[in-house]
Amino acid sequence: MTAFAALDVSKKSTSIHIVDEKGVCLWRGKTLTDPDVLAGALSPFADALSLVGLETGCWTTWLWHELTDRGFPMVCMDARQAHAALSISINKTDANDAQGLAHLLRTGLYREVRVKSWEDMQKRTLLRARATMLRCVLDLANAIRGALRTFGISLPAGSGNGGAKTFERRVVDHLVERPDLDVIVSPLLEAWRAGRAQVARQESAIRRIVRNDPRCQLLMTVPGVGYLTAVGYVGAIGDPATFKSGRTAAAWIGLTPRRYQSGAMNQQGRISRQGDKLLRAYLYEAAAHILTRAKTGSALRRWGLKLRERIGFKRANVAVARKLAVILHAIWRSGRPFEAEGSVPA
Repeated sequence: MTAFAALDVSKKSTSIHIVDEKGVCLWRGKTLTDPDVLAGALSPFADALSLVGLETGCWTTWLWHELTDRGFPMVCMDARQAHAALSISINKTDANDAQGLAHLLRTGLYREVRVKSWEDMQKRTLLRARATMLRCVLDLANAIRGALRTFGISLPAGSGNGGAKTFERRVVDHLVERPDLDVIVSPLLEAWRAGRAQVARQESAIRRIVRNDPRCQLLMTVPGVGYLTAVGYVGAIGDPATFKSGRTAAAWIGLTPRRYQSGAMNQQGRISRQGDKLLRAYLYEAAAHILTRAKTGSALRRWGLKLRERIGFKRANVAVARKLAVILHAIWRSGRPFEAEGSVPA
């Protein structure tokens, strides 16, 4: 007998539905969202289980790895596709969702999603934590400027104004002149300093990862690709063999145009912006470096500059970012460093 088990996971509890190859329910129930408890509920059917499926979500990586380590044949299902299939049900409950997922598993009408390794997830989570801290530091700096502006004190922002050290010195000087504002600004300034210290700590950790990872070192041979872009690409892609080509990887990152085709209508829109938003931002920044600040000539730079003259900087920047995603994939798969005068892949 072949069995299929589906898990509808929520924060506290998980609904389980197990069916055989004919769709007959073998067992259904609800347990705590805990790998040990889930393994105990699935164990009586362990020998018959062909697949154990769950949707993408915040608990997916943890449960998938924990249950895989316990010997269960896990598969991760695309939540958006599963939602579309389950939306035909009139009554939406956790139990009904688990039942629907089980039948999707049994019939094979699902799209499998790759679950990244713990190492890659650590890279991605570290980059997101850094981005969050940077936003907090920026918000605190803007809060300080806004508080001082209320009392007629203006602090310039943006590049060319001396950077963080000059900003801190100016704030301290104004507080000496206006000690009555100390109770307002000093707590914000201390939080700003602490945030910058934590960002520096996270960046040191990222640099250590890059130094010890030959994949990142290889990707950094491309002009404009720094340590953040390299570790972001490695953490997001995980295994280049997952994608048939660099064009597929670029589409997964969200750098290819949307398309709507129906009958005589065939419209191509803006890029899809799906996938890893932070990685796209790093690729945009690397592309902007190639188009504006890169001192080393390359076929990629010449191609991008010609494109900029024809369609403008913003659209050319997106095109170069997509091209970078393709090139990085090709370099990773081949194991050869970037060749400045090599052909630019499509």
